[in-house]
Amino acid sequence: MNYELTAFIGGLKLPEILVIALVVLLLFGASKIPTMMRNLGKGVHSFKQGLEDAKQEINKEVKKATDTETPQIEEKDKQ
Repeated sequence: MNYELTAFIGGLKLPEILVIALVVLLLFGASKIPTMMRNLGKGVHSFKQGLEDAKQEINKEVKKATDTETPQIEEKDKQ
């Protein structure tokens, strides 16, 4: 069993999850839930895309820094 997932959910079992789903259904209504889930999915996708963009930007900067430092190291070795 994935312990990280258990810690995140708090060890909820099926009856507790069903009660939570029923409360959400009563609070928001059946017509709003698909829209909310769609928007949640778009938000998660946007967040993941932002993380990927940040990772690419960091890797680009690291590569640029290592490319500019390499000739300086070689010059020091020649002296």
